[in-house]
Amino acid sequence: MAKTYEGGAPLAEVVRSDFVEGVHRGSVVVLDASGATVAGTGDMTSPIFPRSSSKPMQAIGMLRAGLELSDPADLALVSASHAGEAFHLERVAALLARAGLDESALHCPPDLPVGEEARQAVLRAGGGPTRIQMNCSGKHSGMLLTCRAAGWPLDGYWRPEHPLQQRLRESIEEFTGEEVAAVGVDGCGAPVLAVSLTGLAGAFLRLVSAEVGSLPRTVADAMRAYPELVGGTHADDTRLMRGIPGLLAKVGAEGVIAVALPGVGAVALKIDDGAARARMPVLVSALRRLGVDAPVLTEYAEVPLFGGGVPVGAIRPLW
Repeated sequence: MAKTYEGGAPLAEVVRSDFVEGVHRGSVVVLDASGATVAGTGDMTSPIFPRSSSKPMQAIGMLRAGLELSDPADLALVSASHAGEAFHLERVAALLARAGLDESALHCPPDLPVGEEARQAVLRAGGGPTRIQMNCSGKHSGMLLTCRAAGWPLDGYWRPEHPLQQRLRESIEEFTGEEVAAVGVDGCGAPVLAVSLTGLAGAFLRLVSAEVGSLPRTVADAMRAYPELVGGTHADDTRLMRGIPGLLAKVGAEGVIAVALPGVGAVALKIDDGAARARMPVLVSALRRLGVDAPVLTEYAEVPLFGGGVPVGAIRPLW
């Protein structure tokens, strides 16, 4: 039986009008360039669901299974949780068309874009949820193309017992250095696999430290070369990769993020209550412990709270 996640320490406080309104708890691990743990708090070793932070490792598994993408921008999209902007949707549609498919082949559920501007544009135009707008449609398109390349059935490609998902599990276990502790169903309908924050941070470090031209490095390089495709114009991981040269970053649902910088180290964290708003101030604190600083980190060091349309407080790190 998998060890139960025990929860974490106070990581960020919510201050409104100089009154401490609440505290976000969670766990964070900081690795140096050698992979040794140099800082952290909370539960760093029990399994969690990394959610979409697993996508770079899943992309490696797809390439190993036969996925061929001539444009690294497409590989970035396969590793993405995209905001549903027009340039995302056009590229997903083109990926599907390459295999003679359309969005009806996607198993991910119909959804509105996760990006606020893209979502409002759809609603203003009288549109509604579609599968291609769902933020994981790039990953699901990659899964379908992989099945085509490998000669595997498209039917049930999302099921844990499908040969595709078995290959992706092997990839996650290899790069985290851990056996998967539990298998769940992610928001997109595909399997989500439980590993520790330490394993997740180590995986990201292995990707950015891999030999040039290797498949792990190919995925890391594609994501860093096309950060807008990984998230979106205003996405946190996109802005981090734009603002810190060489950084690989990928957010996950429920307050998860993992980052790595070659020659420096890696960070993985989870906010217990799943609040994305507390994620970035804690990440800033962790990266600064590795000696990393940049204007984008100053912007994220505190998250403003608004009342009546004006700033009245902030979320700031306690760790």
